Amino acid sequence: MAYTDSLFQLGMDLTRSSTAQKEDLAQSRRAAHVEEKNEHAARGRMRPAGIHLIIDLFGAQRLDDLKHIKETLKRCAVAAGARPLHIHLHRLPANGSISGVAVLAEGHISLHSWPQARNVSLHVFMGAQTAPHASIAAVKQAFGPAKAVVSEYPRRTAEGRAATGASKKATARERAQQAA
Repeated sequence: MAYTDSLFQLGMDLTRSSTAQKEDLAQSRRAAHVEEKNEHAARGRMRPAGIHLIIDLFGAQRLDDLKHIKETLKRCAVAAGARPLHIHLHRLPANGSISGVAVLAEGHISLHSWPQARNVSLHVFMGAQTAPHASIAAVKQAFGPAKAVVSEYPRRTAEGRAATGASKKATARERAQQAA
C-alpha cells in the first residue's frame, strides 16, 4: 500500500491515468496525426505511372460476339484517350468463351468472357496521361451488365516508389527485399 501511495503522490498511480500521462498521450496523438497528414500530402503530389483497372461484369450480354467485342475494345481505348495498335481475339472452342487483348500505345486492355455464366472480366492498364476510367462507361454500355465491380490499382511512379493507395504491407515487404 505504501508503494501505491508514493506513486500516487508523484502523479504516477498505476490504477488511474495521471494528468501528465493524458497530456503525453494527447501530444503524441497530435504529432502522429500531423505526420500522417504530411505523408498523405506528399503521396498526393506523386502521380502514378499508370492505372490498372479490373472490371468484372455480371449478367452481361453479347459475350460470344467477336465483332461486338472487338468494337467494344476499340471504343474503350478511344474513350480513354488511348491509341489502339492491335486487337487480337480468340474464341475457345470448348465453351465459346472469348479471350483477347487490345495492345495500345499507352498500355493494354485484356478481356475474357464466360458466355454461359454471362460474366466478363477486363483488365485495363494505361499510363497516367490517359483516362482509363472512361472505359468503364463504354464497357457497361456495350455489355449491359446487371452488376459491375471495378477495382483500381495505381502503378509505380517514375521514381519507383509506391504510388497512392499502396498498402503498408507491400511497402514493408519491399523494404525487407531491398535490405536482403
